Amino acid sequence: MMNKLWKLSVMLQILKDERGQDLVEYALVVALVALAATAGMNSLATAINAAFTAVGTKLGTYVG
Repeated sequence: MMNKLWKLSVMLQILKDERGQDLVEYALVVALVALAATAGMNSLATAINAAFTAVGTKLGTYVG
């Protein structure tokens, strides 16, 4: 019985240990930033493509 209580005590101490919690929080923040950057890059790429198309059209008009 004492051995089981000791094992339970060790398990509770392991579960109570919060050193890995910071790593998980940082990983979640990095994942959120990556998701936002990916979503933003799509609209940015579309806008850049439209700008280059407009410049190419103008140059084609003047060059001839």
